[in-house]
Amino acid sequence: MHFDIIVIGAGAAGMMCAAQAGARGRRVLLVDHAETIGERIRISGGGRCNFTNRTVSADNYLSQNPHFCRSALARFTQFDFIAMMDKRRIAYHEREHGQLFCDESAGQIIDMLRDACDDVGVQWAFPCAVQHIERKPVSGYSVDTDKGRFGCQSLVVATGGLAIPKIGASPFGYRLAEQFGIPVIPPKPALVPLALAPDVLEPIKPLAGATLDAVARIDDAQFRENVLITHRGLSGPAILQISSYWQMQEYRSGKKQPVDIDLLPGLDAATWLEEHRQGRVHLPNLLAEHLPRRFAHEWCALQGGEKLVTRPIGELGRRDLERIAASLNAWPLMPAGTLGFAKAEVTLGGVSTDALSSKTMEAKATPGLYFIGEVVDVTGWLGGYNFQWAWSSGWVAGQFA
Repeated sequence: MHFDIIVIGAGAAGMMCAAQAGARGRRVLLVDHAETIGERIRISGGGRCNFTNRTVSADNYLSQNPHFCRSALARFTQFDFIAMMDKRRIAYHEREHGQLFCDESAGQIIDMLRDACDDVGVQWAFPCAVQHIERKPVSGYSVDTDKGRFGCQSLVVATGGLAIPKIGASPFGYRLAEQFGIPVIPPKPALVPLALAPDVLEPIKPLAGATLDAVARIDDAQFRENVLITHRGLSGPAILQISSYWQMQEYRSGKKQPVDIDLLPGLDAATWLEEHRQGRVHLPNLLAEHLPRRFAHEWCALQGGEKLVTRPIGELGRRDLERIAASLNAWPLMPAGTLGFAKAEVTLGGVSTDALSSKTMEAKATPGLYFIGEVVDVTGWLGGYNFQWAWSSGWVAGQFA
């Protein structure tokens, strides 16, 4: 059977692309190896799908080419997807930092996209495993599957990354890119908890379970949200956000550096401590004005033993206070790694944007071959940005494939 377009991957980007291409009158086949489509959408946001963000720009994404995503994001914006939601009458609400969630179920978005595909005659093949793909000089692409052989003029790869393998993530898209000589930036877990080495973790074990309103920082990147100390390392929204930048360091310099945790965001610790030097207050009690009491006590013990816990601030030396102040505003913790793709929200790296057209998502040297969504080296922040990239890149490819 021959189609104008075959889209491999019936997730967010794939369904968006198929619906758009079908609306242009193209004959589309949408293939997926899973028994149920859109699982990534279904499980996201606690089942309510953080489907986009009120504020979206290229600054919210990481890539070897940070400008690549601009074109797609500008041509199909967050407001365009919101308009789709409104037309479908899917109720949603806004949470902190502009995040938008369904009021009821993420399944409503899957149904919307599936209906959009059905309305324009998209054909489905799932579960359907792709076994082999060839490019023919004249006829386009030949796709061998366990459901038979299909042909197409344009092939769109929307197979996602390696995050959350339990719902079927695989390296298929990367291998296909490499088959056609397209470079792949080595994939890494992103938006992921960070693990600490035993020698770093052991002293801070008494702090496990603490949740802090803090800033996680690497160089110019910083995020103020909750930081969670766990029995394995660091988690919480601020850590997930900064983890992508921590991973990015290896691409840029081959080296990684500690994550600095500002325990007193918005407060100059040195000035604040100096203001209390004349009193008889003890440091843990003073810190408890801004930090959980148990954490404040254990952190002081970790930084200076009994001296910091039992003596009033006025009896502490200036060097001790300067050291404590520096650690309060920039507590350095060196991760040993991440908790891996099983705990990651998304994948950093992927199909090199240097090999793709930002206007069409087509491979520059391989006509008719397109890559969209997470399989591409474009990784968004936590907060709906990765779904927006899926919608935008899928929409763009759907206009040209």
